[in-house]
Amino acid sequence: MKQLFNLLITLLVFSNCHLSAATLDAPKRSEGEGPFKRLILRGGILINGEGAPPTGPVDIVVEGNKIVAVQSVGAPGVPIKESKRPKAKPNDKVIDIAGHYVLPGFVDLHGHIAGSVDGLPAEYPFKLWLAHGITTIREPGSFNGVDWTLKHQKLSQSNAITAPRIIPYVGFNMDWNKQITTPQEARKWVRHIAKKGARGIKFFGLPKAMMKAALDEAKKQKLGTAMHHAQLNVVGTNALDSARMGLTTMEHWYGLPEALFEDKVIQDYPLDYNYNNESHRFGEAGRLWKAAAKQGSDKWNAVRDELIALDFTLNPTMTIYEASRDVMRERNAEWHQDYTHPKLMAFFEPNRESHGSYFFDWTTQNEIDWKENFRIWMDFLNDYKNHGGRVTTGSDSGYIYKIFGFGYIRELELLQEAGFHPLEVIQSATLNGAEALGLENQIGSIIPGKLADLVIVEENPIANFKVLYGTGHYRLGLDNVAQRIGGVKYTIKDGIVFDAKQLRKDVKALVKQAKENP
Repeated sequence: MKQLFNLLITLLVFSNCHLSAATLDAPKRSEGEGPFKRLILRGGILINGEGAPPTGPVDIVVEGNKIVAVQSVGAPGVPIKESKRPKAKPNDKVIDIAGHYVLPGFVDLHGHIAGSVDGLPAEYPFKLWLAHGITTIREPGSFNGVDWTLKHQKLSQSNAITAPRIIPYVGFNMDWNKQITTPQEARKWVRHIAKKGARGIKFFGLPKAMMKAALDEAKKQKLGTAMHHAQLNVVGTNALDSARMGLTTMEHWYGLPEALFEDKVIQDYPLDYNYNNESHRFGEAGRLWKAAAKQGSDKWNAVRDELIALDFTLNPTMTIYEASRDVMRERNAEWHQDYTHPKLMAFFEPNRESHGSYFFDWTTQNEIDWKENFRIWMDFLNDYKNHGGRVTTGSDSGYIYKIFGFGYIRELELLQEAGFHPLEVIQSATLNGAEALGLENQIGSIIPGKLADLVIVEENPIANFKVLYGTGHYRLGLDNVAQRIGGVKYTIKDGIVFDAKQLRKDVKALVKQAKENP
């Protein structure tokens, strides 16, 4: 009976979090130049993604879709001697990026492809991601259907569509003609989904015997694993419990405070609480971190150290909860006018049936609670990083007033707010994400032999992450005239050079057309 009850809880969580919807297929690619037989990027300032400080000028040589050379060619302010530079051959493509900053392509470890809003075109998130330098996404759940996601993964892999590289994870028990009720059936499903071509599994919670079996089988099948530790299951399996069973990545933050409880086992729910009332769900979640053990306590340190020893990855997605601490800011973000699809904006507005639209009567006290929640959560993330733990970047955009690309850049700012040095933020956004996916030998840093996934921006993102936003940074010049600067200039994925500004124009036109023809 208990096992059946836990299964019903899991199915309820799954359906309440993401409702499957029809996302329109991405069109055939008509954007981007390349890949070239040989491409030379001349004179950029390199931020390599491995924690090293900026260095430049450098010339970067790409052949096909691979980086083959990164060569220092001088010092700032000193004329470059041509004898130091890689020589261009007659048919080489050469781009002058003198004074521009070059970073590895960003990895969004929580990138849903629309999914919960019926009728959104896949072109919309894909172009917004690339326009913000995101060259790889992990699709956590494949809620458009496994076959749809795998189809777009293959199209992106061959660069037949304009899209980031897609790493498809599948929600547990999807693409199956029956409900899973035993550990043996869980193993069988894992083998099935691996054979289909999935690269990983997204869990929301399972009875422990089933979870243990699924995680063990996933390891045998060389699949990644991620989990949203839903409140309906977290008493039985918190973040530390699942890490001990072999989970490799946790999403968001649910399950961490519970692992840090000292004087309780169950969250202190009000007696009229109902999980399906999302105002209850998110309101009470905002009080969870203050119930955890204090930083520096034996409990805090023990949980932190064991998770690090287990090589456990934290993918916090702070950005998706930011409206909880300041809903007015998120509702009125400056990019909504030009870049937020009307279907998405309607989905964001308070609604008792739409996931994440929980601002029924959001109060000052709710926001105060969440600000404190963020402060303690950020302390844990920074402490985890400082002791050798892996923290990555994901956005979970498409919910709670966050849109694709823009939400991801905000995550970078929030990691800096948490205490990360900007270079540590970039490492989380690039190499750490690659490591979490097992792709660190292919992407995540700018070194010879890796794929040519690069982000090029005219302004210094280490000094100000705001220059990465598609709307740029609003700055007053010495002439006393304010102007917008920045925005990613080029995104290079697999050696293909995309004009990021043009991609943003494409999205603005798409949004404008959707508003005119609802």
